[in-house]
Amino acid sequence: MSLKAIFLNCTLKKSPETSNTEAFIKNAEKIFHDLDVETESVRVVDHNVKFGNSSDEGEGDDWPKILKKVKASDILIIATPIWRGDRSAVAKLVNERFDGVWEEANDENGQYPTYNKVAGVMVDGNEDGAKKAISSICFDLAEQGFTIPVNAFSYYVGKAGPGPAYIEAKGDKHLFTNRTLHYMVYNLVHVAKLLKEKPYPTNILELNEKAKEISNTEE
Repeated sequence: MSLKAIFLNCTLKKSPETSNTEAFIKNAEKIFHDLDVETESVRVVDHNVKFGNSSDEGEGDDWPKILKKVKASDILIIATPIWRGDRSAVAKLVNERFDGVWEEANDENGQYPTYNKVAGVMVDGNEDGAKKAISSICFDLAEQGFTIPVNAFSYYVGKAGPGPAYIEAKGDKHLFTNRTLHYMVYNLVHVAKLLKEKPYPTNILELNEKAKEISNTEE
């Protein structure tokens, strides 16, 4: 069974500047390749992604091109550095743009194009905030239709307080980070295969009607 994983690198650094997040992604890609999963990495700041919450913010917006790549993939990983104790502004922008999929529900059962796709999160940096970033991103992705498997995250943030980041600190040799990286990749691949063989039967259109029958308020 062929699978493809796409990483959205939410670093603030444009190419060709060195990105710790990119180095972290490359280590995850090696594990995916061991499992015969094709990968692609997109550095979001190299593209003109406009602010907004739709799938297309008009002329000059590069988000539709990136979203097309996500739709063509089975697995999404949002990779972000920590900035001021939370995900980067780029990662927040990406999650805001994914809100647009709610308007792209199909006519058959009302599912979004993100249904039957799995997602995970990677965080790197040299300060606290990884768990906050992971929880925020995972909630956003789940609400936007992605499936989040168990242990679908990995992070490296070093010791408490400012210090060396992933590359300089040799985060690629850190046991906890490598352990969680393997958990994340293997679980993402497993659930992606399950959903490809047996997609969600959920009929959102029918469930919306059932909800209306027991409600007395408008949307």
